[in-house]
Amino acid sequence: MNAHEALAAIPRESFIPDEIFVSDEQGRLVPIRRSDDPERWSRHVAADAPVVTRTAFDPDVPAELYDAATGRGVEATSSSSAPYIMARMIDALELRRGMRLLEVGTGTGYNAAVLAHLLGAENIVSIEIDPVAAARAGRELEKIGHPVEVIVGNGEKGHPARAPYDRILATASAHTVPYAWVEQVRPGGVIVVPWAPTFHPDWPLCRLVVRPDGTAEGRFVGPSMFMPLRDQRVRPRVMQQAEERWIAAGRPDCSRYRVTVSPEGQHVWLDAPDNPIDC
Repeated sequence: MNAHEALAAIPRESFIPDEIFVSDEQGRLVPIRRSDDPERWSRHVAADAPVVTRTAFDPDVPAELYDAATGRGVEATSSSSAPYIMARMIDALELRRGMRLLEVGTGTGYNAAVLAHLLGAENIVSIEIDPVAAARAGRELEKIGHPVEVIVGNGEKGHPARAPYDRILATASAHTVPYAWVEQVRPGGVIVVPWAPTFHPDWPLCRLVVRPDGTAEGRFVGPSMFMPLRDQRVRPRVMQQAEERWIAAGRPDCSRYRVTVSPEGQHVWLDAPDNPIDC
């Protein structure tokens, strides 16, 4: 069974809460509720697009400007990923039945359900930093018959109690791969993580393979924009500077970049290891 078949087998609407958030004419996130407008809610959930499910006030916006009703100062903190992006990430994992997988970022639980459909719920553990989101996802996974273990915690630390894993999948973007992930994946195992736009504006997806020497080497594929890990937010100015460096380098395709992660840190390069990238 491939990723698209697994996605079709799991009803997305089971994992989407009554209240979701959509962009208004000014690009602000405003709530719509299934109970108030079921047709509009269903249209958004059925689309091959992300659905914002939780929000908070942006700490970079002055508090006196906050207004939840109009979306002023509101930013997304959790969402259900676009199904086509989910399929791209799952395909990059190259899964086989029975593999052990750690998901970093449970969110709504929909992705965990799809993974459980492919691998078996007993082979998956999912970690979520938001206790409210984790509790809801756990309940919905139980209801649908895929009782994945959902842990509340900081996903950057992984979950060593169930290691080693064959695969780690992050559903939040990172600019630095936590070495704990490398330590918790067996040699030959794979880590898939969306990369923040610190060297390429497409938010490329990174696929790393763990080596026997305790390092991991990765390549980058297609765009995969995700909200960041809690402690890995990237400021707009940093993104702008990164895009300027990318343009100055001739707009290279993301597939030309590589990354190595070791206990000493990470090293991103373009075309060859002796051409490091400042990111």
